Amino acid sequence: MGRAGSGGDGGRDRGGGGSGHGTVRHGPPTPPDGLPVPPVLAGVLASAASRAAAEPVGGGAAVLEAARGYWGRRGVGDDAARVVVAPGAPSLLLALTAALGGDVLVPRPCAAWWAPYARLLGRPVFHVATPAECGGVPDPYALLETVRRVRAEGGEPRLLVLSVADDPTATVAPPEAVHEAVEAAEGAGLHVVSDETWRDTVHRPRDTVLVSPAEMLPGQVTAVSDLSGAHLPAGWPAAIARLPGTPAGHDLHARVLDVLTALGARVATPVAAAAARALEEPAELTARREAVVRLHARVADAVHRTVVTAGALSRPPRAGRHVYVDLGPLRDALAARGVGDAQELEDHLTARLGMPAPGGHRFGDDLGALRVRLSTGALLGTTDAERAECLTSPSPLELPHVHRALTLVRSVFDGLGDDAQRWEPR
Repeated sequence: MGRAGSGGDGGRDRGGGGSGHGTVRHGPPTPPDGLPVPPVLAGVLASAASRAAAEPVGGGAAVLEAARGYWGRRGVGDDAARVVVAPGAPSLLLALTAALGGDVLVPRPCAAWWAPYARLLGRPVFHVATPAECGGVPDPYALLETVRRVRAEGGEPRLLVLSVADDPTATVAPPEAVHEAVEAAEGAGLHVVSDETWRDTVHRPRDTVLVSPAEMLPGQVTAVSDLSGAHLPAGWPAAIARLPGTPAGHDLHARVLDVLTALGARVATPVAAAAARALEEPAELTARREAVVRLHARVADAVHRTVVTAGALSRPPRAGRHVYVDLGPLRDALAARGVGDAQELEDHLTARLGMPAPGGHRFGDDLGALRVRLSTGALLGTTDAERAECLTSPSPLELPHVHRALTLVRSVFDGLGDDAQRWEPR
């Protein structure tokens, strides 16, 4: 039996998978926005393409200054804090995990890319239950109990990774839930990495309060953001981190740079130029980002209504470009179609919908739970012209290509719902 038990909440991550499915080692990528590259960013990238010099490890002066400004505008920047830029959040998390050492704790479910890097380093990963109202942050009592059990069995829990605006659940954790989780982590002596990739994709920013753990506990939290979440195309890998402005934070910064140096993890010079421009948040890019968020929010709401009407369970999406669905109530209808676990559900829906539909096991949920993440970017069309039209249309859901895609989603889930109703006991 593994430390802190196996399976269930507080269970050690063995990589997912199950009988006949192999082991899930790497999860699906971050859902792309599906939209053409903004012309201003394409221009910056092209103008920097002739530069032969490499960016320094950790980022050059221009992109570091832009990253400091970005964090400062969000209330988590200060003169003593250190900033790092790397080619994607995975390389940052790998470097932080290597530098901090010890065992890793994550919520269940969590972003698919968190656990593989701990496993790559041979570090145990322990999943912790989340509160009923949201994903992304651990329940404080479950966190403390997991830490106690891991230590009692000889483990060394040192790192908690969480996300206020969450992939996969698309929820935004309320400030009180974040505060309770961070307070519990502080009491347990854990360093917190706050994945803030999706913080700039909140669907209704005027009605949603998003508070970073780095605002609550600046000396013990590292904030990380992969710019593919809201600022750069997925094919231009760049991410930023804000480390504590304490002596321990400065030491952590040096060790993270050591790891990134050993990996040769430098941001490509043209991408660094585009990242710097994006992080400066000029009005043109800010307006486009807000339009992209509104578009994906409308599509996500439509998908959410469809799956709930069919009888599935899903928290209303509040951020990001995805909807997390629990089809447990439709288990009998799915079983009649040969679907009995999350991998089979993934295969079934991917084939029926014609788009990736990764199962919940890829996000740390149990294989037997019938959960799936549906992404909105795949519903915006198949060409750049169709996707660009979505961004400018006053009624994007009524565009023929979007309407067809949503109709297919509705047909698939309505069919499952109808089957479930026919088989209900009379």
